[in-house]
Amino acid sequence: MAIATPARPDAPASLAPTDLTGLTPQASVSAEPATREGVTIVVFSGEFDRVQAAFNIAVGAASSGLPVTMFFTFWGLDVITRPDARRIGRDPLRTAFRLMKPGGASRLPLTRFNFLGLGPRLMARLMGEFKMPTVPEMLELARSLNVKLVACTITMGVMGLTKEDLVPVDSYAGVATYLADAQARATNLFI
Repeated sequence: MAIATPARPDAPASLAPTDLTGLTPQASVSAEPATREGVTIVVFSGEFDRVQAAFNIAVGAASSGLPVTMFFTFWGLDVITRPDARRIGRDPLRTAFRLMKPGGASRLPLTRFNFLGLGPRLMARLMGEFKMPTVPEMLELARSLNVKLVACTITMGVMGLTKEDLVPVDSYAGVATYLADAQARATNLFI
């Protein structure tokens, strides 16, 4: 004989009571099938190790056939800034940003143990022993796997960057465009 507990009228369906044996639920709750797939990654950091992790995830997901968007903003724009981009901004503050953060995927500092710029070279050497691709190689690999690369237009203005200062990307957009893409994806990361 099954004894059921009374349901509260305001209880959600997922908390529907079951009999004390736990074998036969009184109400069946069916989960909606997941219809969203894919990954969006906000690349906020311009540090080598974090950017490498972002590309590892992006390339892994894209290799699995998932749609992937990488949204580069603030210091993350350094990853997609051309190494030969101009250093003079519209005003002294933007010029200071450009001089302090010269940009380019091969010029990224480490989060820890940067050692005045020697750390990234040491890390690249260690990664080379394991035949791991560099950040510039990961950028090209991501492109070849149709990872969508988006540069944040608002942050470009703040940092004094123009489209000519960046490597080719798929689009230039603001946060509203990113949010629309993120809502269509199952996984959203901020790195």
